[in-house]
Amino acid sequence: MGALLAAEPVVVVETREDPADAVLFPEEVAYVAKAVPKRQREFTTARHCARTALARIDVPPGPILRGDKGAPVWPEGVVGSMTHCLGYRAAVVARAGAVISVGVDAEPAEPLSDPGVLELVSDEKERAALAALAVTEPAVPWDRLLFSAKETVYKAWFPLARRWLGFEDAHLDIRADGTFSAALLVEGPVVAGARLTGFSGTWLVRDGVVVTAIVMRAGQAG
Repeated sequence: MGALLAAEPVVVVETREDPADAVLFPEEVAYVAKAVPKRQREFTTARHCARTALARIDVPPGPILRGDKGAPVWPEGVVGSMTHCLGYRAAVVARAGAVISVGVDAEPAEPLSDPGVLELVSDEKERAALAALAVTEPAVPWDRLLFSAKETVYKAWFPLARRWLGFEDAHLDIRADGTFSAALLVEGPVVAGARLTGFSGTWLVRDGVVVTAIVMRAGQAG
């Protein structure tokens, strides 16, 4: 993901392993106490990535708790996002101000296991666009990429709106050049004096993983 965000004012920490020194704060343990070991490792390593990233912007280590709808609660003055999937964990953080919101998501670089999922997360126009992209770039799992991008949109949306955003509430335009845009189909919040109408993001498929990211910088709202 560093390749996606290298030019952005953010800190990215990513890993494909679960380091032995990755541990949870006592307040975090309860979230995964009953989870299977795989889920515990993913959760722990993602928070380890987040704390490593926070340290790079001089934020001391501490628990990253869950707030509304399970979204992580970041330290005051910080925006961030975490993600994990099979063989990949990552976190992105930035100081609030220059960056208004961030969202990241990672998924296995393979087609959705259930074709019906695409019907649930997309509209007819989005599916037609994916079919056209598949003609020229058949190696890209476009359905999985769309799913990941919509997850990323939600992660960037929620800290600003503090309310649910369904898959059907944003129309995505995914482009073969590694970028995408999301047009909101519901009224967005006012951010920095302007009504939020959408997001711009980037995507990458590499080493068996699809990664999508949104970094909304000051002046990009609306």
